[in-house]
Amino acid sequence: MNTVILKSDGALAHDRTVVAEDPLFLLGHKVELEQGYTLRSFFKMIERYPIFTKLNAFLPECLEQYRKCPGGECLASGVGRLELFKTVEMMGFPGEPRLEIYHTLCGVDGEQTCEIKAFPLENLLDLPVQVGKLKHVVFGDKVDVLEFDTIFNLFEFIEGIVWQLSFHRSPKECALRR
Repeated sequence: MNTVILKSDGALAHDRTVVAEDPLFLLGHKVELEQGYTLRSFFKMIERYPIFTKLNAFLPECLEQYRKCPGGECLASGVGRLELFKTVEMMGFPGEPRLEIYHTLCGVDGEQTCEIKAFPLENLLDLPVQVGKLKHVVFGDKVDVLEFDTIFNLFEFIEGIVWQLSFHRSPKECALRR
């Protein structure tokens, strides 16, 4: 499978060459993260390749939030890294079986994971990002969870991160009146 390397400065490298423009052909490529890749690196990539803002309706707003954050030392206490997981859930048997596949960006410290939506974006930007395993969840008489090595393509990587960060917004319609 073709691979794209996501560099910590926001650049995309393919075939040992930094892609200068038109990165859309890389969306189906397997993602490898350069050592030192952080959530800030992700936003640098989006700024470097603005065409990516068209992939998700929440991305421009996430980018706007990012631009309001401090330029460094954006770390959350008790979170060592961010990890993007892929989950496959099989449910509904007996009955109408169904399969759901989704991505989750979590905080990880040691072996413990935590949701990150309680942390402001400014506390997450300088945390290292890693790609995690695929968790296969089978609901039945008992719940079985199996973990597998997996890959993420560039589209899944972008979409998974933006989906999770979309919960960090606070639209006017949801604000409490005082």
